[in-house]
Order: sequence, then structure tokens, then C-alpha cells
Amino acid sequence: MHANKNAVGDKVAVDIYPFIRRYEDGRIERFVRSSFVPASADPATSSGVASRDVVVDHDTGVSARLFLPSGAAATGRRLPVVLYIHGGSFCTDSAFSRTYHRYAASLAARAGALVVSVEYRLAPEHPIPAAYDDAWAALRWVATTASFSDPWVSAHADPRRVFLAGDSVGGNIAYHTAVRASRNDGNSVDVEGVIMVQPYLWGGKRLPAEEAWDGVAMFPPELVEKLWPFVTAGQAGNDDPRIDPPDEEIASLKCRRALVALAGKDIFRHRARRLAARMRDGAWKGSVTLVELEGEDHCFHLYRPQRATSHKLMESIMQFINQPIKGICKI
Repeated sequence: MHANKNAVGDKVAVDIYPFIRRYEDGRIERFVRSSFVPASADPATSSGVASRDVVVDHDTGVSARLFLPSGAAATGRRLPVVLYIHGGSFCTDSAFSRTYHRYAASLAARAGALVVSVEYRLAPEHPIPAAYDDAWAALRWVATTASFSDPWVSAHADPRRVFLAGDSVGGNIAYHTAVRASRNDGNSVDVEGVIMVQPYLWGGKRLPAEEAWDGVAMFPPELVEKLWPFVTAGQAGNDDPRIDPPDEEIASLKCRRALVALAGKDIFRHRARRLAARMRDGAWKGSVTLVELEGEDHCFHLYRPQRATSHKLMESIMQFINQPIKGICKI
């Protein structure tokens, strides 16, 4: 991860450092980036996992990187499918970056899953709802086109075990993709569960614990409050239900299980804990697993994968994905 220096004298129109700046001349400067790495059919190059890129929507050009654990064909077993949605404040990072390539490969290897990591379009060039639409297109691709035409999905995917997962804003997108899949509009998809790792959630009114920055969390609330109006091109404020889900929307979910993971120093931890409680205590009929990782900040697991807490998080996700199916959730 590195930052670019802006030229002296440039006038900043919107400053959401350490993510992005927009200058008055329209130029965009992104900061949270890691170098891109190519996909590889050789499992030896990436934790025993082969990878390749596919286009999931030819109209928009949206693509995804697939990760298949070595030996999948030899076992004869169908694999769970994890549609993974990367973080980056809707405006930075990539499924093809070294950071997310490494994480998705590790997830595929540890969980024994076919991972589909979505390369969605970024704001502000493509404001919300583009990212949501792209994740939905990827899920529909997995459930329809790919189940017949893609050699990895058709040969190895278990359509009874499809999971939506993501970190930070990716956790938010995963949740809303599950909501969209729950609508009775003829677009039926079987979804077993949703995994939200330190999900980006906020609201028009701060929670008491968010009133003042504690000096510990990576992001102060003042910075967080700039993000949503920016990525929606000024069309929505922080009271938007897309970042503050209403109870009736939570109750509409038809997937069977949810995992919510929070970090003990993260500014978003209060919202994540609150969402898990509302899912558990409300009208939704599914089960919730809450994972709390003390002493860590936002998305620590991506940059410190060898820490004990990162291993605990991966183990929790692996166990969640590989729970025995007690029934099929038809969406």
C-alpha cells in the first residue's frame, strides 16, 4: 500500500485521505493500492490455488477472478462457492491487486472453496449503485451462465452452497446482494449464507460511541461521513438505508446464515455489533455468528495475515462455510 504525492499548489475539492482525493480540475488521486498480479493456471504460484479471469457482464465489462484449489477434480466433491467482494471505500483497490489476490487464494485453499472475486466498477467515475449492480451481475453469472458454460463452475461448484462475502464496503455490498437475491422478482438464486467482515455501515445520526473520535480507530467519524455523499455523487446522505439497513429489510433476508466479524479498534465495530444483534433479535429467521477480534483495526487481516487474530478470523470463516447443510434456502 502506498500514497502518491500531489503537486504543490493543486486545489483539493474533496479530501478523503487515505483513500482518495478529487481536485478542482477533476483529477482523481487514489492512495490505497497494491500492485496488480496476473492470474495463473499454475497452483504452485499461489498457495496451491489456480486462478483465471472471466468477464461476467459484457455490457459493462465487469469481470471476476476465479480461484480453484488444486486437487478439486481428484476429490470428486462439489465445492462451496464464495462470491467475494473487495473493500476500498467503493473507490479504490481491486480484485486483481496483490492484496486481494493473496487473500482470495488463501480463502480458497483454507475453505476448500471455489472463490469468485468480483472486479466491480469504482466511484466516482462510476457512482453508486454501480458496485451493487456489478456484484449482482456476478452472482447471476455464477447461478446461470457459468453453471453451464464455465468449466470450473460447471465441473466443481455446489449450487446448494453459495456464499456472499466481503470486507469493509465489500461486506456492505455482500449484504445488499443477499437482500436483492431475496426479492420475489423471478431472479431465483440459492444462497446459503452471507459473510460480512468489518462491514461499512453508518447512519444519519451517530451512535453515542461514535460522537467523538477515540484517537485509536484508524478513521475518525468526520472522515467516514464524507464517504457516502462522495461515492453517490451527492445523491444520498448518511441516512441512506443502504448504509443503515432498516429492520424490515433485514427481516426480508431468505438466506439461512450470516457471519459478522468486527475488529475491537475499528470505527465500524459498533454498527457491526448492532447489525448482528438486530439480525439475531428481529424477525429474520436465520442464525448469526458474531466474531470479535480484540486489539485490531479495520481490515487488519489483509495486511497482517500471519497474526493470531487473522488466523482466528480465517478459521471462523472456514468453519462457517463448511457447516453441514441442514436445509436449502430457496431465494
